[in-house]
Amino acid sequence: MTRLRVLSRSLAAFAVALFAVTATVPAAQARAEPVAPGAFVALRTVAPTIVEEMRYPTPHNFMGERVDGYREPLCLVTRDTARALGRAQSRLLRKGYSLKVYDCYRPQRAVDHFVRWAEDLPDERMKAEFYPRVAKSRLFEDGYIAERSGHSRGSTVDVTLVRLPVRPTRPYVPGERLTPCHGPKAARFPDNSVDMGTGFDCFDTLAHTDDPRVTGVQQANRDLLRSVLAEVGFSHLPEEWWHFTHRPETFPDTYFDFPVAWRSVLGH
Repeated sequence: MTRLRVLSRSLAAFAVALFAVTATVPAAQARAEPVAPGAFVALRTVAPTIVEEMRYPTPHNFMGERVDGYREPLCLVTRDTARALGRAQSRLLRKGYSLKVYDCYRPQRAVDHFVRWAEDLPDERMKAEFYPRVAKSRLFEDGYIAERSGHSRGSTVDVTLVRLPVRPTRPYVPGERLTPCHGPKAARFPDNSVDMGTGFDCFDTLAHTDDPRVTGVQQANRDLLRSVLAEVGFSHLPEEWWHFTHRPETFPDTYFDFPVAWRSVLGH
């Protein structure tokens, strides 16, 4: 009778352990992070001379905090986009310039973070720099924030020009005094890029590529960026001088959500 009781207890313990293992398998699978398809690469492995100043893994952006999904300061794009950027870079280097990217592939979870922030109207900690002339309540209506972004498809980049030799941009210090993105270059946050008339991610009509108030050197810089990228297959968004999409897109209908991290493209 004692042996039978011990055997029964052993079988019961085994059954509990087996159930625990099998029950955790689906949960572990559910928690597994998605990875990028093989068509994605880290830009620096294809075009290493392009400057990367990724803003969304840092607090220097319109929200004032690291954006969900940006694990590392890394530009991920489709391979076709990376190669096209490399061709544009070769042409610009001969002219005394380099490309600089602020953002590349953007996970859907980051876009969702933007939406949550835009709905939190009291949070205006970065308003003085990024949207000083726009009410936060109008960001959806005016098209500055949306529930989907072409960046999530992997062929869109936010990019500018830097004169050679490239000098570093000083890091943003959280809590420092903010200055309007639409102001004169000398008054804006210091950036090693050429003067494009506004800072990056400036929620203002002055950021429209062909805004008539932008003239002279500023417009010439915008035109140079647009023309060189057009030569290698990029179209631009008229409302944002920095926003370009390589066409045809590798994934025209797919919005990805793998994190921005080396592990997402390991082995590609």
